[in-house]
Amino acid sequence: MMFKTHNSLITLKTLLQSKSQLEPQSNKLYDFFQSRSIVKVRLKWVKNRSLDNIIDTETDLKAACLLKDAIKRSPTGFLTAKSVSEWQKLLGLTVPVLRFMRRYPTLFNEFPHAQYTNLPCFRLTDTALLLDSQEQTIHQTYESDTVERLCRVLMMMKSQTVPLQSLHPLKWDLGLPVNFEKVLIPKYPDHFQFAKAPNGTRSLRLVQWHEEFAVTALQRSNETGEKGKEYRQFKSGYTALTFPMSFPKGYGGQKKVRAWMEEFHKLPYISPYDDSKRIDPDSELMEKRVVGVLHELLSLTIHKKTKRNYVRSLREELILPHKFTRLFTRYPGIFYLSLKCKTTTVALREGYRRGKLANPHPLARLREKFYHVMRTGLLYRDRGVKMIPQEILLNDVDDETGQEESEEEEVEIGDDCYEETSEMGEDSDED
Repeated sequence: MMFKTHNSLITLKTLLQSKSQLEPQSNKLYDFFQSRSIVKVRLKWVKNRSLDNIIDTETDLKAACLLKDAIKRSPTGFLTAKSVSEWQKLLGLTVPVLRFMRRYPTLFNEFPHAQYTNLPCFRLTDTALLLDSQEQTIHQTYESDTVERLCRVLMMMKSQTVPLQSLHPLKWDLGLPVNFEKVLIPKYPDHFQFAKAPNGTRSLRLVQWHEEFAVTALQRSNETGEKGKEYRQFKSGYTALTFPMSFPKGYGGQKKVRAWMEEFHKLPYISPYDDSKRIDPDSELMEKRVVGVLHELLSLTIHKKTKRNYVRSLREELILPHKFTRLFTRYPGIFYLSLKCKTTTVALREGYRRGKLANPHPLARLREKFYHVMRTGLLYRDRGVKMIPQEILLNDVDDETGQEESEEEEVEIGDDCYEETSEMGEDSDED
């Protein structure tokens, strides 16, 4: 059953935004949208070579950046092979840390320990120090952008509070300075404050609500251009806001999937910054709200992706269902779930075009240059790092990553990632 009249959609908008007591007739309308049943579909996990390659590449990039920051923080200005030997899992690497650092002599300069000559040590090269200096400049220049991003993350939380132990793994993804607790938070006492949860966990709390930040990336992308007219209709309550879709091959032509997506898009868009207490947790309306939360969280990341476990640590505060991972594969036109590098990463499809970020943040551009230096060092390793011309090492990167025909996809051979129905309780347990 469809809801087609403009007056009904206007009424629905009023219902969702109103804080007052609802009339009996309005309750029936609200319940209708929460109890309607969307067609059942069964989807197979689809592999995207281009996005897998990006995730593989950026795993090494992130590990190198974390090691760079660790060397900077070291009182001695270097790290020993022994001190990093247990960091492989922490850095998300599939090779030992010593072997990894030796791969990239343009970043890490190896030398013997002064007292223990058989103990390899690593300090940053002049090139790595220069790149780090450029990174600090970007953090300073775009500090207001970082503050807004962090505010928006906190505004999505049920209590507008995030445990620091859950925020720390997201630092790199959110583009936060490595020592943001000391250099960023104290500068903005009108935005943030440290707090202690009832269980004793140290947390970061939003001091006050910022209404100007409570506009989602989906809403912003629809405000101007060709979508401006549709967005004005949405703001007036005449239409629902739709998510951009990029279907894997084999899905786009399936009438059942198309019909399901059309039904999904006709459900009202619930902003992750709006109160969702009145929404039935088992309804399709709540499912669309959860999709919106995940979409917004990924939109706030620098690379439009993050690890599934990082999202899981925020599950209760974001009011996500226990088995939220199934939504990433239930909506393959919006999200991509990757199993590369012995972990599960989720990416926002619309964030990428032909194997590259569609609208890269300046920090993402610098990280591309950082990876270019890594890759150059690997290529020249056998010839001697000192032989690399400086202009090759630090030149601007145009299409260094993702030059493949990138959007070509293949169905992964093997079992389905899950069998999906419109009922939320039928998923198998997550890993």
